[in-house]
Amino acid sequence: MANICEICAKGEASGFNVSHSNLKTKRTWKPNIQRVRALVNGEVQRVNVCTRCLRSGKVQRAI
Repeated sequence: MANICEICAKGEASGFNVSHSNLKTKRTWKPNIQRVRALVNGEVQRVNVCTRCLRSGKVQRAI
């Protein structure tokens, strides 16, 4: 599944794990993407949407 939201374009973020001894290793944070049936321009389509967009009402789910 794609790790990008089709509404807000939220994607994967990168950074470091930092240990107690201050060693740094690369890591990523992935957004919580759900594949949902939604109304897009009056028709039902399957879209990849982050849960923040679902919760805030930016996407109207199809029944």
